[in-house]
Parts: sequence; C-alpha cells; structure tokens
Amino acid sequence: MTTDPYSQWRQWRLRGGCLEESGRAVPPERLAQAIWRHQRLLRDRMSTLTGEPLRVLHPGFWNRGAGPDFRRAVIRIGEGLPVTGDVEVDASRAQWAAHGHDRNPAYRGVVLHVVWTAGGEEAGPVPVMALRPFLDASVEELEVWLCSDAAMEPPLTSLGQCAPCLRQVAPSVTAAVLRQAALVRFQGKARELQARARQVGWEQSLWEGLFRGLGYRHNLWPMQALAELIPGLRERCPESGNLVLYWQASLLGLAGFLPDDLTGRRRGADSYLRQVWDYWWRERSAWERHLMPSGSWCRQGLRPANHPHRRLALAAHWLARKTFIGSLERWFGSGENDHRGSRELLALLQAPEDDFWSRHWTLGSEPMPRPRPLLGEQRLTDLAVNSLLPWFWVRAVAANNPDLALRAERAFLGWPESQDNAVLRLCRQRLMGGQRQRHLRGAAGQQGLLQIVHDFCENANALCTGCPFPEFLRRQDGS
Repeated sequence: MTTDPYSQWRQWRLRGGCLEESGRAVPPERLAQAIWRHQRLLRDRMSTLTGEPLRVLHPGFWNRGAGPDFRRAVIRIGEGLPVTGDVEVDASRAQWAAHGHDRNPAYRGVVLHVVWTAGGEEAGPVPVMALRPFLDASVEELEVWLCSDAAMEPPLTSLGQCAPCLRQVAPSVTAAVLRQAALVRFQGKARELQARARQVGWEQSLWEGLFRGLGYRHNLWPMQALAELIPGLRERCPESGNLVLYWQASLLGLAGFLPDDLTGRRRGADSYLRQVWDYWWRERSAWERHLMPSGSWCRQGLRPANHPHRRLALAAHWLARKTFIGSLERWFGSGENDHRGSRELLALLQAPEDDFWSRHWTLGSEPMPRPRPLLGEQRLTDLAVNSLLPWFWVRAVAANNPDLALRAERAFLGWPESQDNAVLRLCRQRLMGGQRQRHLRGAAGQQGLLQIVHDFCENANALCTGCPFPEFLRRQDGS
C-alpha cells in the first residue's frame, strides 16, 4: 500500500474519475472493456456459458464509435475452426435485447457476447462468455490497474507483425513507402472522378465528390444520391429570389429532413422552416419519387458539425453561387494552391454568416450562444485531399498538362494533416505501436497509412496471417 501523500492523492483522484461506479456489484463498462482488451484473464481456462472451451487468438480492435465494442476478433470455440468477427461487452445477457443489439444490423457480425457474470436470462443468438470467473486478479486490483499508465498503453495483441520491421528500417524508407502509398490513394480517387466525368461531365463529377466529402464515411451514399439530382434541381432553380433558401429547401426536402408540422418547434426554427417550406411546397410534387426515407441517414455517433442537416445547408450556399466552380479553378490556376493557399481555399468554400445555420447544429437544436462557421479547417483538408486536388490532377492528366498535374500532386503532398480519427489511431497502433512519427505528419502521411491498411491489413486477419507487408518492407530496406 502506498503511503506518501502524492501517491495516495493520485490513487484517490484517479479512482474517483475512473471508477465512480466501482461500489456496485457490476463494475463500470470501461473496466470490463479494458479487461477484455488486455486479456487480463486466465486464458487457458476460459469457456462459454455452455461449457465449451474458448480460445481467444485475438481479442479484436477496440471500437470507440457506434457498433460492437471490438472489431475483427479471432476466437475458437470447442473443437471448431477459428472464426473472425466482432465482440460485444455488456454487464449481462439481458442487455443484448435491452440495448437493441438484436434489431441492429451493425451487430450481425458479433461472434461472442462477453458479460460480467452469468445471470438467469435466456440464451441469446450468439455464444456468451462471463468475465468474472476468469479474472487473473481481484476486482480491486484490476480497478487500480485501470487507473495506471499500463492500462492506457495499447496491448501487445494490437501490434501488427509489421511493427517490428517499421522500427528497424530506416526512417527514409518508411517515409518513401508512405509517400508512394499516398500517391496511389490520391490517384485512385482521381480515376474514380474521371470515370464518373465520362458519364456526367467534369463539373458534375466534382459536385458529387464534394457531396461525398461532406457525407464523410457515415453518409457517403445518401449524399451521393442527392448530388446526382443537382442537374435537375438546377433546371428548376429560379433566376432571382433567395437562391440559398431554394437550395436548402430542395436538399433538406429531398433528404426527408423537413417536418410537416411547423408548430411547437424550438425558438427560431419556426420562422426558418416556414421560409424553406415556401419554396419546397411548390417543388415537392415534382420530386415525389426521389424523396429519401429517413432511414437512409446515419445520425448516431456524429459530431454536431458533421450532422447532415448542417452539411446540406453549407452545400446550398455553394450551389447558390453560379461562379463557384470557376472560383475554384482560378484558385488552382493561380499557383497559390499548396498548404499556404489553404486559407484562400477556405475563404472560397466558407459560407457567409447564415441567419439560421450559423447558430444551429440541426433543425431541432437549441440556438448557439455565438455564430459558428459552417466549414472548419479540418473538413477543408478532407475536401481538398479527397476531392478537389484529385479532380484538378486528373483533369490536367486528361488534358496532357504535366505541369498542372505536378502542381496538384505537390499541393497534395504538402497539405496539412486532417483531423485524427479512430481509423488512423488504429493504423498507428497496428503499425507504429501508437507512436506519432515525424514522417507521418501531413495529410499525405495519413492517406498513405490508410492505403497500406487497405492493401494489406484489410486482406489479412487480426493475427496478420500471411500478410506480405513485413517482407515488402525488408526488401525496400535492402535487408
């Protein structure tokens, strides 16, 4: 037991922050997840509630977003073959139905339900294992461990087989591989835009790329579907009037976001909704068969700034500016299109202050105390590296203009990094042991990392069985 005042204070403070529920019979979910993640278990004795031996070859990767708690675990039950799937950690079997997992398609890939203790509930649709009987230490000791640095470190099981190789090869080799992978990803996005341009033209292909960027990974396809309707919406766009409201009404209406009942809304929403409905009631019948059901959209696990309501409000400002695409082309042609020109690009993509959307995250949210811009620098980077710069590059290639193509490529390689996310954190954890490396800085480093994961990690299981990336690295290093 620690006796010095600092250690006592730290233990008391951390326990208060980490384990505020520790007095209960069931520990907080964070402790249960940490136990599973680090496998603080008697691994050679584990079994399911039906008595079948359980062997965990890989506990999976901790998922901090929506869906099952651990992804791509590898387990073997009884004498069966190893299976790969997701793992959900709950306090009891009853929470499987109580939390709606039985109705949520995201949980169809769960191969093991991990609970704290075996209760009297009926068996669920997947095998169940209870943690409590197989702990490798007392609950009290594990609670203290949870508040230590050791619990915060990524477990050894999270490291890929390439991690030792990446530590051994020269930093210049790692940087070169990342740069090459980043350009592969960059050019792949460009070729997708080019393929679409053959069908709908260059300008429409860019609109679709920008909309996909606004949708991010959660709402990519609903945004794509809306973008495909832009030519028809443009034909019906009035020559005068409030064009921003026309586009906001059209996009929000087609997306299924406009409520039919305009009364009893939050302060400030009634007036705005009446204005957009003044446009939408005249248009709705013409677009009846294109209306999107509300289930098309993912609204869970999104930051307020990424909510589709707000993203569509921003896109409406772009569409209302008839010179929007031309202004982007002039920005690129000016040569001020590297990371130093990001401020100029942000100014072009930023919407002016919007009476409603500058102070609301969604149609139903409370007003914010101060106005917020509709586009931030991090989302600007995503749009630049995933849509704009690839589009300029492939247009230059198609026009046989190597100078312009090189300009787009250099801008991409020098662009500042985007916002960190769970996928990138997992990439660094698998490949770099969770450490940030100097050669990973910048958007291109992030894109290269994602491409390596796509080409190698996603084609191997969590144990890296048969992955050729370590051998590829050794060859690049000449070892």
